[in-house]
Amino acid sequence: MNKEKSTYSKDLSPIPPIGVKGRLTVVGAGPGDVDLITLKAIKAIESANVILYDALINEELLKYASSEAELIFVGKRKGCYVFQQEQINELIVSRAKSHGHVVRLKGGDPFIFGRGAEEIDYARTFGIETFVVPGISSATAVPAYQGIPLTKRNVSESFWVITGTTKNHQLSSDVALAAKSTATVVILMGMSKLDDIVRVFSEENKQDTPVAIIQEGTTENEKMGFGTIDTICKVVEEKELANPAIIVIGDVVKERVRLSSIRKEFAQ
Repeated sequence: MNKEKSTYSKDLSPIPPIGVKGRLTVVGAGPGDVDLITLKAIKAIESANVILYDALINEELLKYASSEAELIFVGKRKGCYVFQQEQINELIVSRAKSHGHVVRLKGGDPFIFGRGAEEIDYARTFGIETFVVPGISSATAVPAYQGIPLTKRNVSESFWVITGTTKNHQLSSDVALAAKSTATVVILMGMSKLDDIVRVFSEENKQDTPVAIIQEGTTENEKMGFGTIDTICKVVEEKELANPAIIVIGDVVKERVRLSSIRKEFAQ
């Protein structure tokens, strides 16, 4: 370990404490832009003996890993399951016991539809020490990059963040509850259920409510479409929008502010 790495805080040391069979750090990798990751997350990546990473992370982040670290791609995108969740859980435990410090690198924030808590619960049953490094969630960062404030005085007092598809592959019942409110609604993993979402909001007479759909937000491949509940399906078809994308529904979409490109401003 070089001098730079030796300055890291004790809780990110790759050497397991005496009496503990390895350690797990569940790390949020942010929404896509490689710069939208915390310093603590970078420290965890650099100190890892093994990194299990998802399909939604920016793989440029792996450049922070030690040249001796084992990097394992575990998939976890709709239609892309290199490992099932049970296999990932077992892999975490086996590598923690055999290698020491395992970093589970997840897109966004690992505690927002990321199953990070499940992995921690499983690891702890085997006596593995566990930590979490929060990440910047796409639910808030992606709209912000497009100048959409999820709350704004006199426009929206709250916002919902909902998964579009449940474990049973059904539309979440919370969407119908959210449609009755005046809150901004942010739907993750909802593109396959867009027709159902439109129907639910139309039943609440919200055909004119503004909608934004942002695909691969905060990345160089970002695409977006703007419309209303009544027109958004046509917009998606015309612009060929698809997963991974988030859906933002509410009057705040009309409050979009003009931004310069932060990516160009801070380019090295």
